[in-house]
Amino acid sequence: MTTDGAGSGPTAIIERRDLQALFDVLLQRGYRVVGPTRRDEAIVYDDIAVIDQLPAGWTDEQEGGRYRLKRREDAALFGYAVGPHSWKKFLHAPIQQLWRARREGDKTTVEHEPPRPERFALVGVRACELHAIAIQDKVFLNGEHADPHYRARRNDAFIVSVNCGKAGGTCFCVSMNTGPKVAGGFDLNLTELLDGGQHRFLIEAGSDAGREVLDQLPKRPATSQDAKAADAVIAATASSMGRSMKSDDVHQLLLRNLDHVRWNNVAERCLACSNCTMVCPTCFCTSVEEASDLTGTESSRSRRWDSCFTMDYSYVHGGSVRSTTRSRYRQWMTHKLSTWHDQFGTSGCVGCGRCITWCPVGIDITEEVAAIRSSEPH
Repeated sequence: MTTDGAGSGPTAIIERRDLQALFDVLLQRGYRVVGPTRRDEAIVYDDIAVIDQLPAGWTDEQEGGRYRLKRREDAALFGYAVGPHSWKKFLHAPIQQLWRARREGDKTTVEHEPPRPERFALVGVRACELHAIAIQDKVFLNGEHADPHYRARRNDAFIVSVNCGKAGGTCFCVSMNTGPKVAGGFDLNLTELLDGGQHRFLIEAGSDAGREVLDQLPKRPATSQDAKAADAVIAATASSMGRSMKSDDVHQLLLRNLDHVRWNNVAERCLACSNCTMVCPTCFCTSVEEASDLTGTESSRSRRWDSCFTMDYSYVHGGSVRSTTRSRYRQWMTHKLSTWHDQFGTSGCVGCGRCITWCPVGIDITEEVAAIRSSEPH
């Protein structure tokens, strides 16, 4: 797990043609390399081994309830925002077996599922996503009861982050102070530079493991012009956010407005489909399911992703605590933006915009906050 800060060593330049060497070194070191690739008309995260699997020359157009890919005018490898996948898919598995029991006569044996360490190398992690991983670290690793399965995947993860060169139509990371510049939590960090007919990457190490890998790559020292070009890319991205949200007072704003009429308005549109929670990189709700075979001799328990939008999630004896769409949407939004601060000391939102893009009816969390704020007397 990366623990060093950013900027721990000198920056260097690696040419696009030499980026394959990074993949080769990571694979040789026993990492399972996961990164962005184009599939099913979206940019998703999956196993990759060669740079030809990256979405070269593709970008995304995103708006509320709308996502589509289109060709860029260049061959950028990371020239998109974020897609439907987040890295929690790999670190916090959608389905996790917990134990299995077997009965033979009068004897019952229970076998707990042991943690299975997996050495992930996550390539193409954005600043907002690094903040999301840090939030899930607080949930699963801090405190007395760390999750052993998450820890087994997270401890040896090698992170290759990327400074964003393009803001999505629903991005608002600047408002949440989570991007677009990567500030820490990485092993290697890339900034993709395409200028003057050149295609290169400014690369910096943020950990000892990152420096070891960087030492094995073909590179040249970065110049001041390279650094200025990288800063310009980040500045252009920061100035072109698709959304914005005043976030410094949202904690108390929502708590003051728990009975606001806006909750009724949004409930008329919300399908309670749980898309927003499934694509969110910080949502961590799960349910536990038990299964048995027809003979009654074997049973098992597994943990699965769940959502506060499902009726059963808040079910207790006698019925559901949150039986209306209004109450479930309010729970999600107030937890994400308000009471998350009370639990974990940060917001639960990193401004990636996925919940806006992948909502079938285009409900916009930034719009809802703005509507509630505008109704208060100034």
